[in-house]
Amino acid sequence: MEIAFVTRMTEEERESFLAEVRVAVVAIPRNDLGPLTTPVWYWYEPGGNLWFETQPTSRKGQLMQIGTRISLCVQDERPPYTYVSVEGPIVEIAEDDRDLHEIPMAIRYMGKEDGPNYITGLPPSEWKRYIMHPERWLTMDGSKS
Repeated sequence: MEIAFVTRMTEEERESFLAEVRVAVVAIPRNDLGPLTTPVWYWYEPGGNLWFETQPTSRKGQLMQIGTRISLCVQDERPPYTYVSVEGPIVEIAEDDRDLHEIPMAIRYMGKEDGPNYITGLPPSEWKRYIMHPERWLTMDGSKS
């Protein structure tokens, strides 16, 4: 039997919160160790999948394959405390395009002027987009208590 908590977000509230510009912490399972946890920039639109970028040769990239279940958490640490945590499988590892993905992501986090400058200042990379399908949600909205 599931207990309903007064602080739980509705589906619309949780998706809206996750779609806001926040730095997420992703947790990726590892054999014989605790999960790798690291901050990431991410992209989410309500009702869809969530994605973030990394290089396949990075620790994150080496640990994720299609089907790997990961968790991702975003929060607002200012009172009243609020968070959304999602869990789900990597459903696709997609090509990453500088103009279609990297620059829009940088603009999302750094603004229209600084974002493109940041990306164009980086050397070309072999980054991929790791796309996760959110299946399980945990939420808390402290303003509802």
